[in-house]
Amino acid sequence: MSRDMSEATHARHGRTTHRRWTPAGLAELCRAAFRTWWARRHGHAPPACGTGAARPPAAVAGEGALWRMRTTVKDAPGSLAALCTALAERHVDILSLQTHPLGGATVDEFLLRVPAGLTGSDLTGAVSRAGGADTWIERADAHDLVDAPTRVLGLAARAAQDTSELPLVLRQLLGRCTIRSLPAAPFGGHGTAPAVPVEGTLEGTVMRLRAPEGGLITVERPRLPFTPAEFARARALVDLDARLGPRIPRGRDVLTLPEGSDISVRRADTGDLPAARAMHERCSERTLRMRYHGPVGDADRYLNHLLGPRFGRTLAAQTASGRVVGLGHLLWDGDETEVALIVEDAWQRRGVGGELLARLVALAAEAGCATVYAVTQASNTGMVAAMRGLGLPLDYQIEEGTLVLTARLDAEPAVGRLFELRGPRTGIGRS
Repeated sequence: MSRDMSEATHARHGRTTHRRWTPAGLAELCRAAFRTWWARRHGHAPPACGTGAARPPAAVAGEGALWRMRTTVKDAPGSLAALCTALAERHVDILSLQTHPLGGATVDEFLLRVPAGLTGSDLTGAVSRAGGADTWIERADAHDLVDAPTRVLGLAARAAQDTSELPLVLRQLLGRCTIRSLPAAPFGGHGTAPAVPVEGTLEGTVMRLRAPEGGLITVERPRLPFTPAEFARARALVDLDARLGPRIPRGRDVLTLPEGSDISVRRADTGDLPAARAMHERCSERTLRMRYHGPVGDADRYLNHLLGPRFGRTLAAQTASGRVVGLGHLLWDGDETEVALIVEDAWQRRGVGGELLARLVALAAEAGCATVYAVTQASNTGMVAAMRGLGLPLDYQIEEGTLVLTARLDAEPAVGRLFELRGPRTGIGRS
């Protein structure tokens, strides 16, 4: 499943009938039958060259592309076997199989190694002729080779370390989907989150879960309905998060700025509200307006939301005396990720913003984000310089004085440099 993640957070900041076999037993039976059939038909020797046959089995096994495929078949004897036979005839290797019973039908989810030259359309056509319906397919990668129980346990361990990880682990568990979190007291203080039963609700391509701190978590996956098994797994992760309560990795990086001053960079949360408000009081109106794009008097209202770990991650720059002089936010915004900075006037142009931004972007890359964007004013040369300092490809979009800078995180050498800049993991990112 793809590794992007997302969670909408803000308004731009001021802008079964059962089979005779158990699913596990049937899956193992089909895998065994398929491998036995393959071995007896092909043996260990490649087919003769020049006969117009498919590529040799060795090439198929070693060079094929990985695909994830999900299809729905009737819950009847032989339905899964027909799928396996159709795939075997095209030299497709079934690496793993999960079954999701749905009453009179079953959703079968495969991880496949497919010979080079065989396209997604070829696969879906073959599966359709073998009885599969509502077939969904996408490219996979080496991460998908981990078996499902091991992967889920790893995601649970990741979620246990950090409150802000829940949206990301749900994203990795469920694949390409959009995750939105609506707090019990929505941003701005108006209205309430829609009521949802304690056990949550599942309606086709949308699941709704009660957030541990109150409010609502909505997960949407267009064109691919969630199965009851996926819903149960998501509920289990949310329940784990609720039982563990608020938590954040503790640790900091101590940095020496170019002009000689030492600052530390650490994770921040709602416990830092007093220090953040105090920093606002030391900021000029221009600095606050540049950051929040609205009335200066509204700046403090954003902090409780911004510092909430459910909506992203916040880093604080702190002096040796403990004063917070800068905040950097990484915010899950639907299918995109926003970065935002504020540094109090006395500490601007000293490298604080650049240090915060580099670490935020490295966290975004680690979380699997494809891009990050920053919304600022065209006159904010400090933010523009910090984004350019990342060394990443940038896209610029300006309209009526508002500048949106988008950094692409597919430039691996540059992103690798950002990870080196962060140094060893110290609790600022994932532990």
